[in-house]
Amino acid sequence: MSVRRLPVYILADCSGSMNGAPIESVKSGIRALHSELMGDPSAVESAYLSVITFDSNAQQIVPLTEITSFNPPEFTAGGTTAFGSALTLLKDCVAREVRQTTDEEKGDWKPLIFIFTDGAPTDRWDEPAATLKRNRPGNIIAVACGDAADPDILKQVTETVLIMKDMSPEAFKQFFKWVSASIKQTSQKIGAGPAAPAEGIALPPPPPEIIIHP
Repeated sequence: MSVRRLPVYILADCSGSMNGAPIESVKSGIRALHSELMGDPSAVESAYLSVITFDSNAQQIVPLTEITSFNPPEFTAGGTTAFGSALTLLKDCVAREVRQTTDEEKGDWKPLIFIFTDGAPTDRWDEPAATLKRNRPGNIIAVACGDAADPDILKQVTETVLIMKDMSPEAFKQFFKWVSASIKQTSQKIGAGPAAPAEGIALPPPPPEIIIHP
């Protein structure tokens, strides 16, 4: 029987406003995230990672990959914010990569999806957002970074919206440590047995720098 995987998707805003320290902090954060997960037996056994970036276009730069084979990607910042394209691509990737439950065997666990953006969308995002919120392909956590991001737009995608006003390297470091803790906690619950929750999971509290949007 196939191993039930915990798919984890990271959607990263790589538009021009992320140029410089913010984009370097994101890359560093993903490297640290991978290193942390490699040290956790439950995560190594169940978690699979994918990275989707969006600027003027959206692309899946790392397909869903087991932790031991994951290579933290290189990417640059530039262009606009194709948020709607990123949401559509996420929907397509989940439909293609996440195994569904059948009569013969159980499928993958409900994905953990982390979205962060620092600006307003520059394409049509409302319909893709409504589709994701209606279909709930995973447990989606969206983060509005900096002063230009609109958390109310993210609320159209998911009820779980966080606000990170500080975009310093230390703030991104703390954010990715929280992402790591969330994945490890979920992996450990999954490893506890068949009663582990597939949805409605309780994540660890975010760092003090991050505010939960009401």
